[in-house]
Amino acid sequence: MTWKERERAFMIGAPLAIVPALCVLPATVFLVMIPQVAHARMIAMLVLPACALAVSFGLWKLAMGAVQKPWGIFNVLSFGALMVLSVIAGYTGLFLALMTLKL
Repeated sequence: MTWKERERAFMIGAPLAIVPALCVLPATVFLVMIPQVAHARMIAMLVLPACALAVSFGLWKLAMGAVQKPWGIFNVLSFGALMVLSVIAGYTGLFLALMTLKL
């Protein structure tokens, strides 16, 4: 990959991976577990797969940018975004597991 391709992979992949990952927890809680609006389950059937697709594409872009040689700043930034994403996935999974025990 060239520097431009690696930069583009980071600039597209990071927001596409992190923003929907942050939206999954509130969407799941307020649309599936504790429905707050009319037709919440139908909205969840549209929102959650869209978030999953966006996260998958962003994760693929970040992973491609993180492992390509030669090493540089965009490799480090992509790896850092992957670490942030793993923290988001960890607390989302833990919170959803605790919510299912509570309900």
